[in-house]
Amino acid sequence: MDRTVTVSGHDDAFPVAAGNSVLEAALRANHWLPHACSQGTCGTCKIRVLCGEVDHGAADETILTADDRASGLALACQAKPRGDLTIDPVNDADSGRPMHPLRDYRGTVRELSDIARQTRRLVVELDQPMEFDAGQYTELIVPGSGVARQYSMANPPSEQRLLEFHIRQTEGGLATSGWIFDTLAVEDRIELRGPLGQFGIVEPQPEPAILIGGGTGLAPLKSIVRHALDTDLLPSIHLYHGGRREADLYDVEHFRAIEAADPRFHYHPVLSEEGWSGATGMVTDAVLNDFASCRGHSAYLCGPPAMVAAAVKALKRRRMSPRLIFKEEFSASTPRAQAAAV
Repeated sequence: MDRTVTVSGHDDAFPVAAGNSVLEAALRANHWLPHACSQGTCGTCKIRVLCGEVDHGAADETILTADDRASGLALACQAKPRGDLTIDPVNDADSGRPMHPLRDYRGTVRELSDIARQTRRLVVELDQPMEFDAGQYTELIVPGSGVARQYSMANPPSEQRLLEFHIRQTEGGLATSGWIFDTLAVEDRIELRGPLGQFGIVEPQPEPAILIGGGTGLAPLKSIVRHALDTDLLPSIHLYHGGRREADLYDVEHFRAIEAADPRFHYHPVLSEEGWSGATGMVTDAVLNDFASCRGHSAYLCGPPAMVAAAVKALKRRRMSPRLIFKEEFSASTPRAQAAAV
């Protein structure tokens, strides 16, 4: 039986079908709730339960402590109602951006190619178009498991039928080693749901942008670059992509071509463990070397948590306003999580 959830301060409510989380039900009903990882590890979707009870599911105890639960806090991406609820988001629920309802999709694999060391490009043609924002992600459903894994779209929102994903193999990973790098083939059918996440860009902004990506953290940044240039959202863009070795870099010629054609765009690949003709060292050090000051700039960061944290620290050293730093962390799945960005 469906439960009903009311958000404090709003007159309307939304239903939650059996087995669904509060967050999934809200997004399917086009009710925006703040969220990022959707796997219970970031805390962005934290809510306060004002009336009713929830099953906390696989909420990580380091993110939602026993004291949090006792005080009525819950993670919307993990919490399942035990009855009707009234909730209040802890973070600002007004995203100020257009909302795209969460939907289930099916599609056909049109490309599956190796593009870098342990990295593949997956292109899926959807049966129906998906509206999304540059920087958002979808969840691919691993066949026969019911488990979802999260991957950011690398294509711009103007391409609503043909979605591009960059996927790095995880040793022993259910989705990668057990499927995408093993049995998945061109023309296979895929199930997915989306869009999700609040990382990315929607409106024009006056500040020039510095984009920093590590590994397949390049995917949403590629979407942002193409969308921002096509729709004139940013006055200029510096894209930094970090890898350990040259074999880890990909789409180099694609970005070189954009750089040659558009003076607003500047591409900076960086290697941390191999000498070559380009920049070397940590990708964040390359930014520090290039910018004496980042005041008046914005930043979009995507990659492993350690890289994102180092980038935030570096940009603050160069006097970038914290409110202009936008980030998305990619973390491997855990036994407690049913979805992961890898």
